[in-house]
Amino acid sequence: MKANTKDWIQYSSAVAMIGSGIVLAFLSFWTTEEHTITEGVLWYIAQALTFAGGIFGISLYVKTKVGEVKSEIIDEAKRWMRGQSEENRERMSERVTDEQIDEARRRASETWKRREQEDEA
Repeated sequence: MKANTKDWIQYSSAVAMIGSGIVLAFLSFWTTEEHTITEGVLWYIAQALTFAGGIFGISLYVKTKVGEVKSEIIDEAKRWMRGQSEENRERMSERVTDEQIDEARRRASETWKRREQEDEA
């Protein structure tokens, strides 16, 4: 079964209902001596139009809502990714530079030398 088979069945049944309502209306009009459309035929036409309107309307509504949800998810993902990249930039700016590491090593070495001298004295 193809992916669009369900849509094809829905739309073709809705078009068939509209077509059958039109055909029945013309048949009723031309077959009666007064050239009127009977109540039963009017009721059938109303049901056919309601059915077709429901098929087209619900399908359109669902597709619109799915599209809105998709776009909201994509927007939220983009916002999250932008936030992550900003956090990464902040982390990068907070990283220790090579000069700072060298300075820390020099201070540590001086501290160890002083302690060794104090221990010897």
